[in-house]
Amino acid sequence: QVQLVESGGGSVQSGGSLRLSCVVSGFGLNDYAMGWFRQAPGKEREVVSCIDSADYTTYYTDSVKGRFTLSKDSTRNTMYLEMNRLKPEDTAVYYCAASQTWDARWPYEYNYWGRGTQVTVSS
Repeated sequence: QVQLVESGGGSVQSGGSLRLSCVVSGFGLNDYAMGWFRQAPGKEREVVSCIDSADYTTYYTDSVKGRFTLSKDSTRNTMYLEMNRLKPEDTAVYYCAASQTWDARWPYEYNYWGRGTQVTVSS
């Protein structure tokens, strides 16, 4: 059974840092494209960062480039999102997801989702 469980969210002040974790089970972490998404109240879910399952190319949305880093530890079946210099506009529920499409970028391409973890950044 495929499961994804996020953790690491919380409340921080602007400029602070958080590290999100996504523990997966039921599949190999390197066998699927993996992604981090977020959804703020009243907004659509958007991609934050994703990594494909072929050559592990990593994509970041423009608003987080230079501040967020996606990484994986296949020995722990865990994906991470290191978030630095956080801004109030980063406030959202963050989700990890897995896709059988090797270069998936968009939410509709992802087959499996975690339940999300709340990140709140105050000014």
